[in-house]
Amino acid sequence: MPELPEAESITRALDRALKKRKIKKVEVFFPKLRTSLEPLKTAGLVGHSFVGCRRRARYAVADLDDGRALTMHFGMSGVVRVEDAKLPRRKHEHAVITLDDGKALKFEDPRRFGFMEVQSLGPDGWPECLAGIGVEPLSPKFTGEFLFEKSRGRKKPVKEFIMDNAVVTGIGNIYAAETLFASKVSPLRPAAKLTLDECKLIVRHAKRILKLAIKWGGTTVSDYRNVDGSEGKFAQKLKMYGQENCPVCGTKIAKVVLGGRTSWYCPTCQH
Repeated sequence: MPELPEAESITRALDRALKKRKIKKVEVFFPKLRTSLEPLKTAGLVGHSFVGCRRRARYAVADLDDGRALTMHFGMSGVVRVEDAKLPRRKHEHAVITLDDGKALKFEDPRRFGFMEVQSLGPDGWPECLAGIGVEPLSPKFTGEFLFEKSRGRKKPVKEFIMDNAVVTGIGNIYAAETLFASKVSPLRPAAKLTLDECKLIVRHAKRILKLAIKWGGTTVSDYRNVDGSEGKFAQKLKMYGQENCPVCGTKIAKVVLGGRTSWYCPTCQH
């Protein structure tokens, strides 16, 4: 599933490809994803232009010149491409938006857990479906003091806590594992047991790792591709997620399921 760095990489590429482009045609080939794609055909998109793209959590938001936004989430296997509109449609390309430069925005999703919707903006300037989610981990609001305060009284494991979108949004399974390893904190520890210094470490390493992952275009483990079809290169930098032995002490990496997701950690280095 694309996490924050992947969504950021996609959004930056979409901003370059879509800005100032006018929509010429909208086609839907398979309407039933997480939500229906059918409304795209009647949303009055033809003739409108994109004014830019931005990211919130794991969502890409393409702003339109009429104050609405095309909001995209990529689910487990969603891919968006901007390429020559004349190229043959792939089997799982469910929506194609043709642009005035001869290219097309194509939404592909084999597992059909993603969505693409035209939405109005709420009072905070973001699509209404994004109201109520937590702080952005790369924002100044995400501090050690913030994380420490939020962790008080929380019995859930640290790994689940920092993946809770109501607390901080966008730290998914891969980056939670890497952050906690760098911070030497066990994913099994109850969040309430974190000290302020540990919270500061987690925040510092989360920001560093997310920024590095964005620099490398995200992480391709299976399905993720960027807008131009390229893979994310951060997989080469992973020290814990999906690895066999700890790169620091050589201990065999342990695996445990937390919140329905497999977690990797070093039982020697993380405590």
